Amino acid sequence: MEKATFAGGCFWGVEHLFNEIPGVIEAVSGYEGGHVDNVTYEQVCSGRTGHAEAVEVTYDPSKVTYAELLNAFWNMHDPTTLNRQGPDWGHQYRSVVFFHDEEQRAAAEQSKAELEASGRYKHPVVTVIEPAQTFYPAEDYHQQYLEKRGRSSCTPALQRQAV
Repeated sequence: MEKATFAGGCFWGVEHLFNEIPGVIEAVSGYEGGHVDNVTYEQVCSGRTGHAEAVEVTYDPSKVTYAELLNAFWNMHDPTTLNRQGPDWGHQYRSVVFFHDEEQRAAAEQSKAELEASGRYKHPVVTVIEPAQTFYPAEDYHQQYLEKRGRSSCTPALQRQAV
């Protein structure tokens, strides 16, 4: 099993979408990329810890590749919006690929470059690629949040479309 970590806005939806990918063993909501140890949701929401709401993905590389996870990540959020996804805004909602080794770094940089060159977006991709730090799992009530509420999306409009 291998780990991959991504931040693409509110972790509820990102976690839900990664958990639906065959080969993903587990996706866990949490916090990464900040300067406070054992951080809490309230601290992250303050915007003063430097953390992003992130999802740590444990996956079986014989069933899903890191490149496929990157592709899913690009498709599950808008990587051209700085510090914002949908109604959520602030540094904690930034778009980040946290790489765990040099292979992941290279793959993430190549994938981002290909996305930018594709012409898919009229604005630049603002996603940053940085080394993974300490991942702090979010509080239990954040785990599988959408599933616990019988929802498939954080956004009411998308929820209606999914039904």
